[in-house]
Amino acid sequence: MGNPLAAHYSRFRVADRILLTGHSHQAWPDVAFEAQQRAWLDAAELVDGKWDRAFEQATRVRGGFARLLGDVPENIALGQNTHELVTRWLSALPLTMRRRIVTTSGEFHTIRRQLDRLAEDGLEIIRVPARPVEELCERVAHEVDDRTLAVMVSSVLFETAEIVPDLHGIAVACEAHGVPLLVDAYHHLNVVPFDVRAMGLEGAFVTGGGYKYCQLGEGNCFLRVPPGTRLRPVLTGWFAEFQALETAKRTPGEVTYPAGAAAFAGATYDPTSHYRAAAVFDFHAAQGLTPDRLRAVSVHQIGLLNNAIAALDLDPSTARVVEMPADRRGGFLAVRSPHASDLVRALRQEGVSADSRGDILRLGPAPYISDEQLHEAAAKLSRVITGV
Repeated sequence: MGNPLAAHYSRFRVADRILLTGHSHQAWPDVAFEAQQRAWLDAAELVDGKWDRAFEQATRVRGGFARLLGDVPENIALGQNTHELVTRWLSALPLTMRRRIVTTSGEFHTIRRQLDRLAEDGLEIIRVPARPVEELCERVAHEVDDRTLAVMVSSVLFETAEIVPDLHGIAVACEAHGVPLLVDAYHHLNVVPFDVRAMGLEGAFVTGGGYKYCQLGEGNCFLRVPPGTRLRPVLTGWFAEFQALETAKRTPGEVTYPAGAAAFAGATYDPTSHYRAAAVFDFHAAQGLTPDRLRAVSVHQIGLLNNAIAALDLDPSTARVVEMPADRRGGFLAVRSPHASDLVRALRQEGVSADSRGDILRLGPAPYISDEQLHEAAAKLSRVITGV
């Protein structure tokens, strides 16, 4: 039996091939194709008047991300990618007064590379070892002091899918020292429930996007901004002064900012991505694909995949699952192997899409994948490893 949800992803042919890239690039439902066409048709019909329609889509996208965060749309700024938003956020911080950023050794390249570059220009970057993850937040919190400019940490580690516990502990330390906290929730959102209030992160900035588990595709990222925030990003787009432009109150030479998330607005962009994202958020609601349901599906699929690989009795020096409790694992299964990149290529020849990070093979199921496909993927993994 196949997965009935797969019928809604026909253009990605999810029933005809095994896409275990759900942690990186999930398939888009067919409604996304229709929405992308609608963006083109609106531009053709309305020309520059298309922006009213485009801003309607952006409002719906902010609402979609807000629901996933347990927040309100007014606290959401949108961007084409997380780097755009993270650098805008960094540019708003007092870099001349505090020169110390605390982060971890497990951050995705968006943060890792940018901080490497800032270190070249004299910022002190404290990289707390990401493992063992059980005490990570305690170790990070210990590094926060009055010299700290910011703390930047993931809620799920991108290499292994380990959920980082007790982020609230970092938030408490940051509040005590007046330090802004940025949480990268990209590997958390829409596969593990996330709620800023339940997690004690009401005062935290949160970034993430739709390229992975949200199925929104490129160009759909967000920065959650705590209510009442008054920051003035140096890297600022003219959309941040829309209100002043509309009321004709802009004073030449004066750079003004609205409060909250609106201060992090960008500039002219391709609105096609927002058409697509708004349609996908609506589709998820219609199908009942809530974070709780998606979490249950993910736990089932990863458990099945884990058990199937365990039953293969592979030589652990060749390939072994990175062990962790099921309730502490995010949206993919990490398999440690010295041949991880070779396994990705061999699996691709067998019709199974996966990826690797260093010596870790990442296998990410998705809600449109069937149990039969997961069993088949495990059998093909055995074949490419053992040759039998």
